[in-house]
Amino acid sequence: MAKQDKAAKKEAAKQRRQASVGRVKQIFEAFKMQRREDKLLLPLMLGAFLGVTVVVFLLGLIWGLHWVFLPVGLAFGLLAAVIIFGRRVQATVFRKAEGQPGAAGWALDNLRGRWVVAQAVAGTQQLDAVHRIIGRPGIVLVGEGSPGRVKNLVAQEKKRVARLVGDTPIYEMIVGNEENQVPLPKLQQRIMKLPRNIGPAQIDSIENRLAALASRGNAMPKGPVPQGAKMRNVSRAMRRAK
Repeated sequence: MAKQDKAAKKEAAKQRRQASVGRVKQIFEAFKMQRREDKLLLPLMLGAFLGVTVVVFLLGLIWGLHWVFLPVGLAFGLLAAVIIFGRRVQATVFRKAEGQPGAAGWALDNLRGRWVVAQAVAGTQQLDAVHRIIGRPGIVLVGEGSPGRVKNLVAQEKKRVARLVGDTPIYEMIVGNEENQVPLPKLQQRIMKLPRNIGPAQIDSIENRLAALASRGNAMPKGPVPQGAKMRNVSRAMRRAK
């Protein structure tokens, strides 16, 4: 029994090492891709690293603890460089995804925090779609596609949902760059800024009630369609770099 436990622990440690190596490779691949497209990436990362390190080191000099503050400055400088990298990659991913069918659904799948995402709960053959998410604000319906068609789709879905959720707040958003629309790069931010109206228990209850609503058939693939496997790798690396 002891030998089996030891073998299991050894195998688990091996898998963790392999997963760690895989993550590092993905981030490095994302860095190479971003560097080819973004000439400002290295200067900005280097500037952030040196700037933060120098500021922290100077604070150490003022307080007479410069040798203590040097490693702290290096650590914060590295963190600043990683944040810059993550944000530049994120901007590139959203720029390439914008305008593609399914881009809004992909952005919703990458929301941070507890959100119940149902992609393409309503759609058309022209690849218009309405996505539904449940979270602390209540219910958010996000439409993408032709503004005229999507507006009607969102209105119809809101009626369906309202019958089951009572007075739970329902928010509507249409992704786009026209007036009263939400640009794709700002979609996550706009949703995260919504007020918290319901608790976790209510989220579970609403999710169970809405599960009875059958999907009308996903008229579109989930996620932005055509940037290929490399874009997916960049997206994963972006989340790990945050």
